Amino acid sequence: MKRYYLFAFGISWVIMIFASLYAVRFGRQVFQLVLAGVMFVPVLSVLLSGGSLKGMGWKPSFSGKKKYYAIAWFLPGIVVTAGAALFCLIFPGSLDLSGSAMAAQAGQEVLDAIQAQGMSYSMYLAVSALQCLTIVPLINMIPACGEESAWRGYMTPHLKEKYGREKGLVISGIIWGVWHWPLIILAGYEYGVQYFGAPFLGPLLFCLITIALGILTDYVYERTQCIWVPAIMHGSFNAWATLPAAAVSPSYAMYSVLGPAPVGLISALPMMLCAYMIFRKRGKLYGLR
Repeated sequence: MKRYYLFAFGISWVIMIFASLYAVRFGRQVFQLVLAGVMFVPVLSVLLSGGSLKGMGWKPSFSGKKKYYAIAWFLPGIVVTAGAALFCLIFPGSLDLSGSAMAAQAGQEVLDAIQAQGMSYSMYLAVSALQCLTIVPLINMIPACGEESAWRGYMTPHLKEKYGREKGLVISGIIWGVWHWPLIILAGYEYGVQYFGAPFLGPLLFCLITIALGILTDYVYERTQCIWVPAIMHGSFNAWATLPAAAVSPSYAMYSVLGPAPVGLISALPMMLCAYMIFRKRGKLYGLR
């Protein structure tokens, strides 16, 4: 496993640091492609370290397991939407459907291009949500599997065997979170650059998020024994995660460690609650078949 960690972190961190330092020069689209590409480094690291990808359940089986496919597909949207709504209830002035968030994040020209198509910003958000419900999880599933086959399929079983199920899951989530740290610290990934508690609070909080999401993805993997199912959940979460910040005023950007994206402490509460219920009731809901 030491060789696996060396490759997974060594290769990924070199790419992340280089991409973060030159993000402005590369441009937003190139940077996003680099982020998608680095998601395949963990599975590559399994092979480089002499590990095996066999027995992870590459062939889907739906018999008696359809509800877990549905959980993987739809639960991220439910918890992300609930978390964003909770954030907006606590900060009632944060909701902004004018498109100012889009203009601040991607540039006024992107917002102008949307409006030039005769589409209001509210309609754009609705169409984006529909895509998150349908096709985007399948698209995101491919790069997500580059991580899930390594984290859930290879690493987590080793950690659960060595430390026990509960400790193994927590350690797995922390490792997954730390893997993202160069992007969070150097490129403002997920939280931006100027936020409350920067630059230390974001990386620490992100580990709580990956622990919770790791418990959920491991749950559907345990119940289906198909690696594509946690990849779908991961892909669905990534799809939905970008929407809440697009509907909130840019003036709340400094509160990104609280929400509205599901990596904020307040907006992550619904997901954390689901993960906690599974974690605590492992004998009834998790460990037994």
